[in-house]
Amino acid sequence: MSVQAERICPLSSDIFYDILRRLDGATLATAACTCASFSSISKEERIWENVCNSLWPSIKRDDVRTLIRSMGGFRKFYADSYPLIVNKDLALLPLDSFLEYPEEWPEADFYEDFEEYESLTPSDFVSLVDIRYKDKPIFSKVLWGISESDALGRWFYNAPFHIDLGNSDVNDNIGKVIITGEDGLPLIESVDNERKEGKLWMELQDRLRLSWIIVNTKVKQAANVSSFIPLGVQRHWPSDKDFLVRFGSVLPAEDILPCQVVECILLVKFRMVNDTASGCVNLELTQVSMQLEDMEGFHVNGRNSLMVLNKALSCRKSRNYSEVLESCNLYSRVRSEIKEEKMRNESRIDKMCILSGVVAVVTFWLCIL
Repeated sequence: MSVQAERICPLSSDIFYDILRRLDGATLATAACTCASFSSISKEERIWENVCNSLWPSIKRDDVRTLIRSMGGFRKFYADSYPLIVNKDLALLPLDSFLEYPEEWPEADFYEDFEEYESLTPSDFVSLVDIRYKDKPIFSKVLWGISESDALGRWFYNAPFHIDLGNSDVNDNIGKVIITGEDGLPLIESVDNERKEGKLWMELQDRLRLSWIIVNTKVKQAANVSSFIPLGVQRHWPSDKDFLVRFGSVLPAEDILPCQVVECILLVKFRMVNDTASGCVNLELTQVSMQLEDMEGFHVNGRNSLMVLNKALSCRKSRNYSEVLESCNLYSRVRSEIKEEKMRNESRIDKMCILSGVVAVVTFWLCIL
């Protein structure tokens, strides 16, 4: 390999640049290791800007490009945002550590660094969201700050954390984003046919991709909190025309919450609509949202969510999608075990209460008689 590399090095650097600018990020990083010329050219920001633009159309805005340059450039942004978050520490934690969830958790035990907590504000975070269907961008959004914090004011810190891009007062609403047969959507003549065949359900599971990058403008760091591949697709009741596609990741919450980990849930909602022109069923995007839940399924409040998202910027990441999915599946298994164990504990308590009641009644009648 080294001999071949030396033979092509005398070629013009313009030719090298033309070759490298056509590569994706992973291939570009591999090519940079083949020879000195490739290594030198691959460090140019223009190449990495092209790579980032092709992956995330939302960063093409001038204000976002300025932000990325202030963070260290597009090469660093790619290194921070392309790998996905992986958290396998759940396997090392005993089940009892999740079951012993105190009713009151002193605020002094929540936060080891009060200065860090006080310095975090909703305006520090930027969301860069991109949705693809069959590798074609269908939706891109940039949200500066957290719009819900403006409406709630100081209540935001104690209210359940939630970001809904479809109901943002800061940016434009989602608008009409419709996937049709021209985009490669399977032809379904009616909603009843979809109930029987499930083609659209499988299509969303196999073809839809979501990237949700969180940027902290103060610390100049970024992280992708999405699983990229759907973790599940389900019908959204009571309506039988809606599909709820779930993405997400498992985020560390040590020294923030007693459960030590939380789930970042990203929901993308589609509604089946009839196209009178073609006579087929299309999919309309109606919701893109984020929320954080703890091990018991309770929503994390705004104050703790800001700290969790900030902590996620520097946690472990991986380019292996199967490893990311394994991490999410591990969380689901542990959460199911916790729920089953609590149900067993509650069942034992109920039986003890019933037995105690029976003994008390029998004792009472024996004393009377």
